[in-house]
Amino acid sequence: MCWVDHWCNPSAPPMATPTWLSLTDLGQLFGISSTHCGRALDRIGWRDRHGRPTAIAVDAGAANSSGSSVQPRTAVWNSKVCSNLLQSQGYKRITRAQHVKQWVALLEALSEGSAAITTTPEQMAEELPAELVADVNAQLSSRGCRFQATSKPAA
Repeated sequence: MCWVDHWCNPSAPPMATPTWLSLTDLGQLFGISSTHCGRALDRIGWRDRHGRPTAIAVDAGAANSSGSSVQPRTAVWNSKVCSNLLQSQGYKRITRAQHVKQWVALLEALSEGSAAITTTPEQMAEELPAELVADVNAQLSSRGCRFQATSKPAA
């Protein structure tokens, strides 16, 4: 299967260095969970039954992993190739504003608490992309929520 002209057409111009993402980060671009994103990749044969990239995915330039017995969490996915695939399956990328709004709603609900939820807003905020922290905090404040996410230290 050919998903990007470059891998099927040797005369195509060279591509820029790809951006590699985890399933979680890839799913966030579309407002879906890593599980849902993984299932979309499963449907076209890009993941095996253990969640590892298949040879088809690697050959298409969609996935990269290191080692011979790689765990699913260590695989990374080509943002451009996989985004094109997800869009061809009807998924739509969410805007930054939508992404911020989702995080605000989630963190606000967690900060209000529920006996049925054991995750704290602090724990969930660890997954908040660093580039959204300021916008999410501003919206939380404007909605009267006292919770504020902290920025992750630069690696």
